[in-house]
Amino acid sequence: MKLSPSKINTFLLFKLPSAYFTGVRVKSISKTTCVTTVKHKWINQNPFKSMFWAVQGMAAELSTGAMVMAKIKESNQNISMLVANNKGTFSKKAKGRIIFVCNDGDLINNAIQKAISTEEGQTCWMKSEGKDSAGELVSVFEFEWTVKIKK
Repeated sequence: MKLSPSKINTFLLFKLPSAYFTGVRVKSISKTTCVTTVKHKWINQNPFKSMFWAVQGMAAELSTGAMVMAKIKESNQNISMLVANNKGTFSKKAKGRIIFVCNDGDLINNAIQKAISTEEGQTCWMKSEGKDSAGELVSVFEFEWTVKIKK
């Protein structure tokens, strides 16, 4: 059974409640793209009246990590996943609804296939861009995912 936005959002409630209660949600997921969203509100704000950077990071990480989970599920293999590194850049205050998009599904698919064929751990950098409702870039996050066959 494929992962759907509603299944991932339910997973958030029980396994990542801080993301769920700050408003992070998956809007869509496909083989190559995942879209997450979060709206600036009291519970996720910083003292400067914009969205706290870590909430943006949770939404961005989910846009990459949901595809990693989906690709692992699709492979029918017992594979571990872990973020080894991350980078974030901010270009504007995050206000209103921020939409994060990751289009790197093919990159993680290749890393998982290589991990399966070589039985060695693999890494893959995935990027997520956050834009506000006007389409202006707010932040960019990059996550280095590691995948490895569990023995």
